[in-house]
Parts: sequence; C-alpha cells; structure tokens
Amino acid sequence: MLRRNARLRKEYLYRKSLEGKEKEQYEKKRLIRQALADGKPIPSELRKEEAALRHDVALEDDNTAVPRSHVDDEYARAGERDPRPLITTSRDPSSRLVQFAKELKLVFPNSIRINRGGNVIADLVDSCRNHDYTDLIVVHEHRGEPDGLVVCHLPYGPTAYFGLFNTVLRHDIGDKKTVGTVSEAYPHLILDNFSSRLGSRVSNILKHLFPVPKLDTKRVITFANQADYISFRHHVYTQPAGPSSLELKEVGPRFEAKLFQISLGTVDQPHAEKEWALRSYTNSAKRQKLAEATEEEA
Repeated sequence: MLRRNARLRKEYLYRKSLEGKEKEQYEKKRLIRQALADGKPIPSELRKEEAALRHDVALEDDNTAVPRSHVDDEYARAGERDPRPLITTSRDPSSRLVQFAKELKLVFPNSIRINRGGNVIADLVDSCRNHDYTDLIVVHEHRGEPDGLVVCHLPYGPTAYFGLFNTVLRHDIGDKKTVGTVSEAYPHLILDNFSSRLGSRVSNILKHLFPVPKLDTKRVITFANQADYISFRHHVYTQPAGPSSLELKEVGPRFEAKLFQISLGTVDQPHAEKEWALRSYTNSAKRQKLAEATEEEA
C-alpha cells in the first residue's frame, strides 16, 4: 500500500509539472485557430511552429481542445463512487464540539466519525488513504465553541480551511420533543451565489462531499453565499396537500462559514502550495466580493 501511494503521488506530481507546458501549447493553438477563423496572418513568433500547430489543431476534438489541470485529477473519480468522509475533532474536544461532530456525521451521507485521541494529523491522513476514504473533515473549537472546519480531499488535496460563526446545534433549534431522527437519504444541494472563479472552486469542494441524490429525496442542504459568508442550512420538506403545497422543517445544525485558505496539498503538508489565501488587504477591500461574480466577470 505504501509503494502504491508513493507511485500514485509521483504520477500526480508529474502530471502537475506538465501543466505549464500544456497551457503554453494551448495558448499557441488558440492563436492559430483565431487567426485562421479571422482570415488574418499567423503571428510572426509562431511561424516556425505553424505546420506542427496546424496539425495538432486539426486532430483536436471537444475533449482535447481544452487544457486539463490538476483540478481535473483531484475529482476524477467523483462519478465512479460515492464520497466517504472521515470526521474527527481537534485534540481534547469539549462535549459541545463532540456533539457538533456527531451532527456533521448525520449531515454527510456515508461518513464515519472517530475520536481523535492521540492521533496526529499525518497518521490520520495515511489511515484515510489506506482505508479508501475520500475526504478528511476536522472541526476545531475555541473555548467550547466550534470555530473552524478543515475539509481535506484525498489522496492529494485540495484542502479548504473555513472559520465557523454562529453555530447552532440540532437540539437548540425548535422544540426538543419535535427534533426526531435525521433522514439518511442523499440530500439535494442548493449552492447559491458561487458564480466567480473562486466561488466555483469552493462549490466544487463542497458538493463533492455529497453523493448524487435520488429524484424523490425530500432532504435539502443549502450553502448560500452572501458577502463571502457561507450560510449552511439543513431542511426536510413535506407536501401535506399535494404537489402544490410545501412545508419546510429545519433539521440543523446551522452555522456560517468563511473561507480563509485553499492549499493544493493535504492537511498534513504545511508547505503545500497555496491556491488562495485571505489577506488583510483582501479582507478590507471595498466592494470586494470574492465568491460572487464581479461586474467584469459577468
């Protein structure tokens, strides 16, 4: 298993190292295609390679015309199997954090929760790889209040770090007598206002924690972005008077999340390349909505 992981890691890093060359080649072919379509002369810097580039353009199809990246490899097996997240906590968790982790297990289908104990992060990541888990989710706290969520996709990343705010547990929502059990059906997902490039990246990380639902599922999970704060809500619905009526019931838990970093490695790699990080000037920039579409992008 260790040799297999090492081999797969080397293959992933090799494919990633080719991205710069592939992007450069793609840009050259794009200029060739554009010049041919507009009836303009080939750019002078490409005339030495014109014959080879024309040949490559002629052989392209819908799959090869767009350059691939490490992002395509990260979730390449998403359609082949259902996600299997492993959920754990920081060291020496409070009872409230343990309860929050238990409720997250009910949120993510096929997930497993374990007690952290004395395990270090590197051992947890290796164990997840060896037992074919697709993600590692770690929740953190400050003075008994959940304040951090780490989502690490396996086997090679990415890893997203979120801050948590205004966390409300299931049994704090509504009447405790009416809470009942949580549906284990695969939920429908609502991802609202993730229209920028960063928003698309975040929604991609979040949606791959859930398997594909059936059409008749009456369970809904919502991630709604507003001013770069992601509101998480968990509902079930009924139709008491037929298809024209709809009654929503919040199941919980409920919290707000704010992204502050995405790294291209796993959580046990502190020196992994950072794809994006929240900086002080970014946080204070006026009219800056990172996960929403700006006027230029729209």
